[in-house]
Amino acid sequence: MLHLENISLRLGEADNVVHLLSDVCLQLKPGGQLVAVLGPSGCGKSTLMKVVAGLKEASEGQVHWNGRNLAEERDFEPHEVGYVPQFSIAHERLEVWECIEDAVRLRCGDLDREAIEERVDSVLLEVGMQEIAEKRVDVLSGGQKRRLALGMELVSSPDLLLCDEVTSGLDPKAEDDITALLRAVADKGRIVLNITHSLKHLRSHNSVVVLFKGRLVFHAPPSVLLHYFGISHPEDLYPRLAQRTAEDWANSWAKHRDAYEGLDAGGVLEHDGFGPVPLGNVRVGVLRQWRVLLARRWKLFWRDKGQVRLQLALMLGFPCLVVVFALNGLPALRAAAELPEDPLRQLVSDFATKLEYLKVGGTVSGLIMFQVVLLTLMGANNAAREIAGERLILEKEKFSGVSPMAYVASKVCFLAVLVLVQSVWMSLFVNAIIRMPGNLLSQTFLLVLVNGAMTAVSLGISGVMQTAEQSSLLSVYLVGFQLPLSGAVLALPEWLGKLTRPLIASYWGWAGFLQTLQDTRFYNAVLQMTQTPLMPLGMVLFVLLSQVLLGIGVAYVGCRRERWE
Repeated sequence: MLHLENISLRLGEADNVVHLLSDVCLQLKPGGQLVAVLGPSGCGKSTLMKVVAGLKEASEGQVHWNGRNLAEERDFEPHEVGYVPQFSIAHERLEVWECIEDAVRLRCGDLDREAIEERVDSVLLEVGMQEIAEKRVDVLSGGQKRRLALGMELVSSPDLLLCDEVTSGLDPKAEDDITALLRAVADKGRIVLNITHSLKHLRSHNSVVVLFKGRLVFHAPPSVLLHYFGISHPEDLYPRLAQRTAEDWANSWAKHRDAYEGLDAGGVLEHDGFGPVPLGNVRVGVLRQWRVLLARRWKLFWRDKGQVRLQLALMLGFPCLVVVFALNGLPALRAAAELPEDPLRQLVSDFATKLEYLKVGGTVSGLIMFQVVLLTLMGANNAAREIAGERLILEKEKFSGVSPMAYVASKVCFLAVLVLVQSVWMSLFVNAIIRMPGNLLSQTFLLVLVNGAMTAVSLGISGVMQTAEQSSLLSVYLVGFQLPLSGAVLALPEWLGKLTRPLIASYWGWAGFLQTLQDTRFYNAVLQMTQTPLMPLGMVLFVLLSQVLLGIGVAYVGCRRERWE
């Protein structure tokens, strides 16, 4: 049984208080019930649904479910409640059966492969999508997407299903089909709360809840709706509500509640279960969720041909840009590399040769900086939209029991592969053409770190930003600051450099890379042409690793925060 006791929700303080809900009392008995929640826009329907779901905390009042206070005792278990929001909760590039299967794997524990397949088939049959199971989500109609959303919530056979305007925006035929589906879902013994603006199918519901300006003004079978409000047609309901204040309507309902709520709604059935498939109500472990999410992420990556082409273009094109940048200085670089050590030191005293020597130092420094800046650009491209681009789906999956830790871990593992491939290819390609002096393994490791640092920071930005556009813009700005603020090419005042350098991955990648040249003749050449202080290699590794951990930590904190709006 679902019992709402004096639920109120207020925003603001003192004279600026806004009452979203006021003293809402509602009781729904167990059994197959389909309940329509009506009211003008802004009356509190979605807010009430979120309070029931635990997505918003009531200022006053209590929500009871099957005899327990959800605020004081344990909250809903993921298998007890399903929530179908107004937005899409499926990835566009997945097929229908894949969405259902992922939902089963993420929500239903203790199921083997055969049981998972049976559950998927059972849900597809229940929502009438078995014939289009292999269609991709992006080609589905609006009504089919609503069916899919319902199916993804039914995988755990919840006893309470919350539907937020699942029929809005549909054509009449699709609206009829979805309402019939909700009726069938309720008839399996569930309580289904259906927020709707449509007054066409009220008689398909067991009862009707009417909210007006945050107050409950009616809850009874649809057969008495017209009589109570003194209207001839359901379409007259909203104009009738506007003729009196919300407080008057609420007071009137308080007087007549007992007489109307006692009427038989009819059609209430006992729970007949989900079918032969076991419920699988055991919580899914973090490790299993991580595997499912990671497999899904790679599947989405390979199906996004535009993203694959962009990654290939960046990975193959950026090293070529580095080589093009080095062409003018490459002869001097190779000539310097072929000279014996002692004659080179003697030649430095010659003014013309010293200029050439400094040119070599500038070329080496520029090559290193160009590589690390391009890798930071790749890092921002890797992760800027990774979380923010699917934020609403994440919120829905968190509600269904997905662990933020498993989610972030799947993103980190996916991005780590991109970082490794990009950085190793950059290092090997540039070294093969230019024959960069120094230890190749150490240089590659530093390029991986600088790419990983910017990728992690961008992932953190993506985790805390509200939209993918905001996240991408901020990450691009951060990349734009890498070159000048690093101080490697454009020297900054020392006090300003001390303030900015700890935050700039390209500086640490550049400085660390240079440390690998200490045993070569190019190290002093670079030192002579730059005014930027170099940090010890240990400090470089510490800062870059700290940026990686900081970015991942911020991403995790951001994923834990609720971002439904």
